[in-house]
Amino acid sequence: MKKVYTMDFLGRNITVETGELAKQANGSVLVRYGDTVVLSVCVMGKTMLTQDFFPLQVLYQEKLYAVGKIPGGFIKREGKPTDAATLAARLIDRPIRPMFDENLRNEIQVINTVLSVDQDNSPEMAALLGSSLCLGISNIPFDGPVAGVIVGLVDGNFVINPTTSELEKSSLHLTVAGTKDAICMVEAGAQELSEKTMLDALMFAQENITKLCEFEQKIIDEIGVPKLELEKAVIDPDLQKEVEDFASSDMLKALRIKEKLEKYAAIEDVKTKTIEHFTEIYQEDENLEEILKNVDKVLHLVEANQMRNLVTIDKERIDGRKMDEIRPLFADVDLLPRTHGSALFSRGETQVLATTTLGALGEHQVLDGIEIEDSKRFMLHYNFPQFSVGETGRYGSPGRREIGHGALGERALAQVIPSEEEFPYTIRVVSEVLESNGSSSQATICSGCLSLMAAGVPIKAPVAGIAMGLIMNGKKYTILTDIQGLEDHMGDMDFKVAGTKNGITALQMDIKIKGVTKAILKEALAQAKKARLEILDVMTKAIAEPRKSVSKYAPKIDILYVNPEKIKDIIGRGGETITKIILEASNVTSVNDKDAVKVDLEDDGRVMIYHTDASIIAKTRKMIEEIIREVEFDKVYTGKVIKVEDFGVFVELWPGCEGLVHVSQLAHEHINKPSDILKVGDEILVKSLGYDAKGRLNLSRKECLPKKVKKEK
Repeated sequence: MKKVYTMDFLGRNITVETGELAKQANGSVLVRYGDTVVLSVCVMGKTMLTQDFFPLQVLYQEKLYAVGKIPGGFIKREGKPTDAATLAARLIDRPIRPMFDENLRNEIQVINTVLSVDQDNSPEMAALLGSSLCLGISNIPFDGPVAGVIVGLVDGNFVINPTTSELEKSSLHLTVAGTKDAICMVEAGAQELSEKTMLDALMFAQENITKLCEFEQKIIDEIGVPKLELEKAVIDPDLQKEVEDFASSDMLKALRIKEKLEKYAAIEDVKTKTIEHFTEIYQEDENLEEILKNVDKVLHLVEANQMRNLVTIDKERIDGRKMDEIRPLFADVDLLPRTHGSALFSRGETQVLATTTLGALGEHQVLDGIEIEDSKRFMLHYNFPQFSVGETGRYGSPGRREIGHGALGERALAQVIPSEEEFPYTIRVVSEVLESNGSSSQATICSGCLSLMAAGVPIKAPVAGIAMGLIMNGKKYTILTDIQGLEDHMGDMDFKVAGTKNGITALQMDIKIKGVTKAILKEALAQAKKARLEILDVMTKAIAEPRKSVSKYAPKIDILYVNPEKIKDIIGRGGETITKIILEASNVTSVNDKDAVKVDLEDDGRVMIYHTDASIIAKTRKMIEEIIREVEFDKVYTGKVIKVEDFGVFVELWPGCEGLVHVSQLAHEHINKPSDILKVGDEILVKSLGYDAKGRLNLSRKECLPKKVKKEK
């Protein structure tokens, strides 16, 4: 039976409908937020799988009919998820995943289908609410609810779920998810905001998340069904103690090795010896395979617990650093001679090479999704090859992790990218992770920033990033600066903070526990600021400020401002005129030739000319100026005869500008045929008589000739 629940959330209605759609799923809700409509369903597999991880899959499916669009391309249907859809799926996955028992082994899928989009009411936040609710009312074990909000900062005031017009004026775009008691996920871009302002925004978000969670809980209490008691992956306590007694001491010694590959080899050696030991003990047992699987799980727990004890009790990190100490830093620029900008940044055993490429504005990325933005001129792409961690693996299109890390780096640096008016280029930064031992996304921000400065992009200020960690042990906790791989993998929080010396430009937080407190967030932000300033000092020693000019291999630019009505004249019929200009100015046979000059024409009258050769830019400009030149009334010009007819001759004043000299305007005396006195190619003086009612230019040769004086008899 259909049931409808409505909540007035800060002046806007959120409506939840259940019992009518997708009734064969374990849980299903339709969330309406303004005119945004999202269907969220959850389904659980019937059997327990054998893999050693919790099989949760979260999908966010954009349907272009939701915004009245037909998909581009030849197929005309939705295909591979857009980057925005992938990021939205991650945004939902991250806060709900910690709410499941990690020992569950039944496959669970949460599918969000965006059916209608009102750009003022976030479909991502509606989908997060729907995901939590469909799980909450279902029989799937889930320790929710969770909810999320977006926080903007407009005219000094925090705004929850800002409209598109408010976001345009906002200096903050903060997405926060949490339970009614604590924050469990953060994603933010900001215009150099202080730590205090960011913390206040986080707490403001939490207050409103609590209201949403209470709304969800009322629905769950009314219509939720009992949760299933599922079989979980359990380990025999006697076996667990045996493994812990055998391996703990050697594992601790391995963890204290400072060099990554040597440490990992020693840890692997401990695991191998332990597996061999228990294989020998239980070789006659018919459940040997299952026993060894459990031994491997316990070894993972031993590794995690030893690291936790080291950090929280002994106050010792596995590589010997202090809790707030950064690994050795290195920064350099100009490694690659032909790129427009390049830089290398290393932090310990994490190393990233970044390049910057500049292109014409017309080379912007076209976005075919449900968002308002249909293009972007600044892109950051992150690549994480398997050799960076000394392993073999899959190579192909970027996965969710690479898209997510690239988006974080892009968000951090986008805050300092100059406007299109200040720097009319499309900008692409590519991050190549060469080595990784934690925090490669933050090293990407550092190397990407250095490459931008080396390329001559006039960024507002240098940006650095740092990853903070959290190790909980009962009520004790320790915050770590610059976490490495194992500290991230075994820890409870990955809190990435990027910014300039003046403030924060990006945040991202993921946790494995069910929430963090204000005190932890405040301490982590303060510790991150200290680290960020240390990194910025190293970066600015490599390059103090953006170069004053772009690379000789980068396209140079010249901008003309013309009457917007003249743009169509520059383009010409079917693009004929602009094509002719490009081919002649560049001396190429195709506008797609790599050496062809690029010309971007904007509706506001801006004409932007790009090429590495300044002389070609100048030639292109001159040709365009000839086209947009306007003929002045009553002014004399030198023109070339291009066509001779019985009624007159056509004269070209300059390329693209021609007019008619009627036969009556050829001379003071009567002319029978224009061909009697003129031929194609003749240069003559003509005076402008202006344009007729049909827009045709009339010229006179007669007005430029001296009048003949009649002789007196």
